[in-house]
Formats: sequence, structure tokens, C-alpha cells
Amino acid sequence: MAACSLFQLSSPCTLNPKTSKSFLCTPRYQSLSIRSCSSASATSVSSESSNCHSKHRRPADENIRDEAKRTHTTDNNHGFSAKYVPFDADPSSTESYSLDEIIYRSKSGGLLDVQHDMEALKKFDGKYWKNLFDSRIGKTTWPYGSGVWSKKEWVLPEIDSDHIVSAFEGNSNLFWAERYGKTILGMNDLWVKHCGISHTGSFKDLGMTVLVSQVNRLRKLGKPVVGVGCASTGDTSAALSAYCAAAGIPAIVFLPANRISMAQLVQPIANGAKVISLDTDFDGCMQLIREVTAELPIYLANSLNSLRLEGQKTAAIEILQQFDWEVPDWVIVPGGNLGNIYAFYKGFQMCKELGLVDRIPRMVCAQAANANPLYLHYKAGWDTEFKPVTAATTFASAIQIGDPVSIDRAIFALKNCDGIVEEASEEELMDAMSQADLTGMFICPHTGVALAALIKLRNSGVIQPNDRTVVVSTAHGLKFTQSKIDYHSNAIPDMASRFSNPPIEVKADFGAVMDVLQKRVLSEYQ
Repeated sequence: MAACSLFQLSSPCTLNPKTSKSFLCTPRYQSLSIRSCSSASATSVSSESSNCHSKHRRPADENIRDEAKRTHTTDNNHGFSAKYVPFDADPSSTESYSLDEIIYRSKSGGLLDVQHDMEALKKFDGKYWKNLFDSRIGKTTWPYGSGVWSKKEWVLPEIDSDHIVSAFEGNSNLFWAERYGKTILGMNDLWVKHCGISHTGSFKDLGMTVLVSQVNRLRKLGKPVVGVGCASTGDTSAALSAYCAAAGIPAIVFLPANRISMAQLVQPIANGAKVISLDTDFDGCMQLIREVTAELPIYLANSLNSLRLEGQKTAAIEILQQFDWEVPDWVIVPGGNLGNIYAFYKGFQMCKELGLVDRIPRMVCAQAANANPLYLHYKAGWDTEFKPVTAATTFASAIQIGDPVSIDRAIFALKNCDGIVEEASEEELMDAMSQADLTGMFICPHTGVALAALIKLRNSGVIQPNDRTVVVSTAHGLKFTQSKIDYHSNAIPDMASRFSNPPIEVKADFGAVMDVLQKRVLSEYQ
């Protein structure tokens, strides 16, 4: 951005929604500023962080939440709104519900979706939204320091910022996987969106900040919500427990016994959740939590609840931001309960509809072969009847789901982006994960599933060498260290572990060490 002198308007000005040459200076955007430059085209929007007090630190006894309440006299003076509607409803349908209602299904029993007032949002052009979102990156202004809440108008526009529960999640790293792309795939434009670099180590934080914030609002409004519950294979329970702990809201999690990693189990325990370990799989836990939340004043936090998808869709918007609003050719997402593939589609589609980009990428949903109901349905043809499967054990434990809640959402998304579904065997996903680690990454098995799918699509020529491709990494590798230890120890039955790198045991003797270095290290580079 050109060097300019910065000054703050002292009186209201008028917003023309279809031009970026003047911006609203109302209480909601009272911190907007004008950059006075030699060219009028350089005039742009600045964030809430550039307010009239920008040259002075806030009073010592005032925190950032208090500062936000003082400087933002209203949170939604543009009239943006959102509501629940039946997912993929007939255009003639009038069924809708306030987000303040505690409801998870439509009258017909189908899924709900959060629908935004797009006409209100369209009063502001794509350039306006780009400038606004970009201006909030890297700031500490409450709540816009979060990658999710920096898109607040597109997420929960009507929530009071004082009700938001956030750990400034999102804004995750999108890095160029240079060596892996070049040496393994012959690709020069491969990127990894590391959503595991988040508060609890997985992308689930993006949705949970939205859901728990809305629960916090409901409780402040006097709604009968005692606590929040979820079924989980690990990461969802960690995110729910952390955000509930931050808000002082009881959390109850149902986990399948002996089917999640110790690192995942310890997170909800450490955050004070009531952990109920059940002798069943995820699908069994899901059935039980739905029955419990139907009888008790416990709010359901699984992705059946469409609020979470509103937060998760912001990762798609972030990808576009990080490419300076250029659209990648492919985005590959691991899929289990299948809410995330729809969330990414929704984020991309909103950007297209509101004029930030002119197209959306093709998406790939990657499934473990041991839990592949969407893949089987895709291969059989979308028009056949979907059939759940009994998921077998997989190292990609978070996507070990045979009867996904968001199956209809995933099919809708993939049909509308000319998407693909691919699968990976246990050996393929572990090899892909380990190869990635050997090029400097440290990823989870679920990301291994996505990379294995990428390898297959490259080998078949579907994805071309110069296609800009983004692989979504859903969790941090440190949550799955046991699987890595087993792989590199060659301790996995019937798996060759071709890329294992076990420690070399050597006597504490100079000659013995030199001998090993000559035979096992130097010889490899000669």
C-alpha cells in the first residue's frame, strides 16, 4: 500500500455501497479512516482497530472487550441478519427459525442451514468486503482479531460482540509445500492450509467459537440451556471443552472407548468437561447424544448443528485472502461427518455471490477406505440411494464415521463445484503422512488421507502439474504421535512402512559412531 498520511474523520460521511470511494462513518464503523494520497483511488477502508484513539493506548483499567463496547455503540446498524431454513429447501418454502431458537431439524426432519440476508450484504460490493476483511488481519481489536470473527457480518451478524467467546482462532498458516510438491508430485504450486495451528490443535475451533458464542448469548437471554454436549472422535470434544471452559459453561462429551488418541482424550479432561466413555463407535455416541439433548436442557454441539459450519466456512475465505483473492484450482478436504466439505463450499460460494471472486475451485473430499460411505456413493453414481457403512478402524480416527450426518450437504456441495471423492487405504494414508513429514511437515493421518488422494489424482492426470492446489490439514500432528511411533517402529501389522526412520542404536564409542555414520549417513550422499 502506498505511503499516505492518515487522518480520522470527525463527522459522519455517506456510504455508496457500490463504490469504494467513500465509506460509512457511523457508530458501527466509527473507526473507519481515510488515507489521503495523491490518487483518489487509494482511498480505502480501514479496520475497527484504526479508531480515533489509535495514537493512544486504551486506559490501563480497560480491557479490549470493554474498549469494543465503548467504541462500537451498535454491533449491526446495517441490518445484516441470518436465520435457520431447511437445507436445500424448495424456493417456495416459508419455513424459517430465529438463530435464538433451540432447534436442530426442520419440520420434515431434515437438516437446517444458516441463511444470510444476501440482499443486505449485496448493498456493499466485493471490493468493500475485501478491504474490510483484509484490514482486520493481525489486529487485536475485539473480536476481529479472530479469523472467524473478522468475518462477523457473514457469520453471526446479530450477536453482540460482548457475547462472543473467542481465542482468536483462525488466521491459520497457508504454506507452500515446495519440496513435497516438487519431489513427490512434480507440482510447483502445492499449498497446505494448516488448520491444525489453532487453539486446541484442529479446525474444529473455527466452528466451536460460533456455537459456544451463540449458547453464551442464549444463556444471557435467559434460555433454558444448562450445558453443551457432543459426541466426538476427539477433536470436537477438545474444542467444545476449551470454549465452554472459557465461557464458564458446562460441557459434556461422549467418546467411543479406546478409539481416540491419548492426546485427544486429555484435552477435554484438562478443560474440565464431563467425559463419558462409551463402549460403542462414533455413530453410537452420536445416536445417544441426540437422544439425551432431546430430553435434557443440553445444547447439541455436533455438526448436525449448522452454526458450526458458519465458523468453518471462514477457512475458505481465508484461503482466498491469502492468495490475494485469486481462486485456486483445487481444494482437497478430508471427510468424515462431511460438514467441513459443505462449509468450504459455502465460504467459496458466498465470496462468488457477493462479488469477491468470479468462480469457485473444484473440491475433492478424501475419505479413508475403512470409512468411505461417500466414496462408495460417488462411485455408484449420485442418483443411487445412499447407503451408510459400518466404519472399520482407521488411523484417521476423526473421520472414522460410517453414517455421516451431513451426507446431503456434502453431495450438494460436490455436485455444485464439479467435485470428486477419492479414498486412501491405511497404508496409503500412513505413507503419505510420513513422506510429508520427511519433507519438513508434521501432519495428522487425516491430512495423510488428503495427500494420498492427491497422489492418486496426480497419477491419473486429473490434477495437472501446474494446477494451484490446496490441501486442508485438519489437525496438528502432535495429537497423533502414537500412530507415527508405530509407523517408524515398523510395529503396524501387515504394513511395510516404506518411509520409516527408526533411531539407530549405537554404543557410546567414537569408533562405533564413526562406523555408523560412514555406513548409514555419508554413504547415502556419495
